Amino acid sequence: MRELTIRELQKAVNARLITPGEAERVLERTVSHVTQDSREVRQGSLFVPMKGEKRDGHDFIAQCFAQGAAACLSEKEIIPPENGALLLVENTKKALLDLAEYHRNQLRIPVVGITGSVGKTTTKDMAASVLSQKYQTLWTQGNYNNDIGVPLTLLRLEENHQAAVIEMGMNHFGEIALLSGIVRPDIGVISNVGVAHIENLGSREGILRAKCELFDGMAEDGTAILNADNDMLRTLEGRLTQKIVWFGLENMDGRKPDIYADEICQKGLEQTACVIHTPKGQIAVTVPMPGRHMVLNALSAAAVGLELGLTLEEIREGIECFTPTKNRMNVIYGENGITILNDVYNANPVSMKASLDILSAAKGRKAAVLGFMGELGEFAPAMHREVGEYAAKCGVDLLFCIGRYTDEMAAGAKMSGCEKVFHFAEQAEFLEKGLPLLQKGDTVLVKASRSMELEKTVEKIQGVN
Repeated sequence: MRELTIRELQKAVNARLITPGEAERVLERTVSHVTQDSREVRQGSLFVPMKGEKRDGHDFIAQCFAQGAAACLSEKEIIPPENGALLLVENTKKALLDLAEYHRNQLRIPVVGITGSVGKTTTKDMAASVLSQKYQTLWTQGNYNNDIGVPLTLLRLEENHQAAVIEMGMNHFGEIALLSGIVRPDIGVISNVGVAHIENLGSREGILRAKCELFDGMAEDGTAILNADNDMLRTLEGRLTQKIVWFGLENMDGRKPDIYADEICQKGLEQTACVIHTPKGQIAVTVPMPGRHMVLNALSAAAVGLELGLTLEEIREGIECFTPTKNRMNVIYGENGITILNDVYNANPVSMKASLDILSAAKGRKAAVLGFMGELGEFAPAMHREVGEYAAKCGVDLLFCIGRYTDEMAAGAKMSGCEKVFHFAEQAEFLEKGLPLLQKGDTVLVKASRSMELEKTVEKIQGVN
């Protein structure tokens, strides 16, 4: 973050300054780092305490000043040490958003906003890799895509940055509208509209409406980059004030999308080759991840690159050298001869099926350890059963189903012809009874919603003798 004076901070968040020192001198001190984690506080930091379910960050304000914090936001009146600045606000989360908006408005660089039911993180990583071939680029790290993570990401912008790629997540109406208002994206990408968070949003139409809040913060001369293969997004044709660039693998009522791919060929479990066609020409690309859905992510990244003036060669290089986020279809070749498709970061019915498609291309015995998918509401039983049916169609030899509603998954698989199906209430039960059934030569897909913490299973599989 570029240095801000405490005077600027006070004005940006509409705070009341509390300090035992000389106010004018304290206001001229500078802050160069913002964090909500007391462990990350260093000399010159601004600490933003948050009230959590188990802990209140306000309890760590004194510790943060001792670690060198220049200032702390606070909802409580606390006297800071000499030369310390406490900025009293009504709500620290809102103040963080206000500060990020102020900081964003000081820097005139192109910003790409990305959301979607599935694939938004990989799309973000790939788009950032592409833009990094030409520009000094900032992008969202990890899962910093909510009303705390997004402002913290924006506050990492430095004066030397030339572009930014910001991921925005949500599970309720209004959340993306809030984030888009401070991000103010010049380019908005929606990877797709599926069924993730349907429990809170009611229907796919509701999910589409929530995703389209992305455009609330965009100027009318901005660009929307949309997946032409998605039935819900296709309904936006002619309805947005922004220009639309379509990407996809399928025809659009007899015409090709603006950016499309063909000659798609999966190369083992780690790569997918294709030819990308654009208005500026075509390029042969090897995407360093398996699956047709990864080609769609590459197409959206290519669209972003073209909008911001990259050459086709720069786009190819950016796609081919991108590195996926940990636990997102990482292939692990174990010393025990078992190959693991580690995709435990999160799950919903669409991403489950895409991962099963990849498993279906494996050689030898195919096993899947699939867990509970969250936020599906009343649709949960049917959607878990549907995934089980799909696993059988993909030729899964061993299916292990863990957690809530996965008895439906197991039933669906059995009804569709999968013979070796096991259901476990908890991960610990699978580790005791299911793990010993794996053997050398197996390829094992591990996937579930984040709450299942199946990375523990990934570690255990690597230790199978």
